Parts: sequence; C-alpha cells; structure tokens
Amino acid sequence: MSKLTKNQKIALSKIEPGKVYSLKEASSLVKEITTTKFDASVDVDVRLGVDPRKANQMVRGVVSLPHGTGKEVRVLALCTPDKEEEAKAAGADFVGLDEYIEKIKGGWTDVDVIITMPAIMGKIGALGRVLGPRGLMPNPKSGTVTNDVAAAVTEIKQGKIDFKVDKAGIVHASIGKVSFSPEKIAENAKEFVNTLIKLKPAAAKGTYVKSIFLSSTMSFGIKIDPKSIDEI
Repeated sequence: MSKLTKNQKIALSKIEPGKVYSLKEASSLVKEITTTKFDASVDVDVRLGVDPRKANQMVRGVVSLPHGTGKEVRVLALCTPDKEEEAKAAGADFVGLDEYIEKIKGGWTDVDVIITMPAIMGKIGALGRVLGPRGLMPNPKSGTVTNDVAAAVTEIKQGKIDFKVDKAGIVHASIGKVSFSPEKIAENAKEFVNTLIKLKPAAAKGTYVKSIFLSSTMSFGIKIDPKSIDEI
C-alpha cells in the first residue's frame, strides 16, 4: 500500500476512528478532507441488505436531485425528425437518428446519456454490444425510452440520475460537487437515500440499509448514521 501524502494524513486526522457521523456533520466534513485541486465529485455508497442475484431483490431506479449533480451531462437524443427541434430546445447536445446510429456502430460513444423513443428501439437494439458495457443503453425503467423526449432531456440536464445495486449489494452514485454548500450536499444525499428506501423489495429481509458512506474523489469515506438522514 502506498504511503499517505501530507495532505492525506491531515485529512485522515479529521475523521475520528470508529465514529458514525450524522449526515449534516458528514456533509461539512467531506469538504474539509478533500485534497484535490479540481472540483471533486461527492459520492454516496449505500450497502443494502439484499441479494442482487435474485430477481425479486434487484434494486434499480431513478432520482431527481434537488440541486443537480454539478456535472455537465452530454445528452444524445435519438428521435424522429418531428421531435428534433423539441429535443434541441430542451438542451440535448446531439440530436438525430441514422447518422448517430452509424457513428455508434463505428465506436463513437462520446456522450453520458442517450434518450430515445419506443418506436426506435428496434434500430437501437443492434447497438447493445457497444452501448451495454458503457451503461449507455436506453431503458424504459430509467426514463430514457419515452415519447416525451424533450421532458426527458430536461430532467437529465437538471440532475436526474439512474442507479442500480451492484453484485456486492452496494448502490453507488455521485450526488454533487465539493464546491456545493454542506446544505446542498446533505439535501441531495437525503433525496437519494430516501428514494432507495422507497424501493425496498418485499423479498428483502432483515436490515435493509446496512451502511452509508459519504466521500469525494480520492478522499476517505465518512460513515453516516442512517437515522440521521431524516434530520435534514
């Protein structure tokens, strides 16, 4: 294991060993322990008491963060010609259909989210090999397959994100930037965790939210008391 830098040692010294922090405390502390020179992302990791291998315990959903993610999200709208102007007006970075399908077949994936329409999914199915591994395949459950393309683009640009529990039972999401105020970080985290709680599978037994950690890019994780979420 590599040695800690001077800044990392200072950051680590600010976290009390074994302490479980309130969300309010953690939202302030994550700003103090961030040592990057750029505006780091703030991440939440939630370990759930589910078995993702079982279909009836899969947790997947979307959430609109009240203060957005702070990231510039590049959106591609694959739509019919009659929807193109609406998509552009809503803020889509790329709008079109066949020309972008050909670009993607050639390996182009310089976007963060792809939104399309149900009638077009037949054409997009062949792109699964390229889009699937990159998490870019449009999905009705995440709201990226819809006839209201403009509304979907607007929601994504304003901070709507989708999430899915991984094989280890952990849900990870970026919910803001270190430059956000502690209040905005806390409110985004609360919205995310409460959305997860609402999605608790009926088949999940025992403790559902096992642990919550808040961190920033390359920072140490801060353990949060799940009971403190509703104190915000």
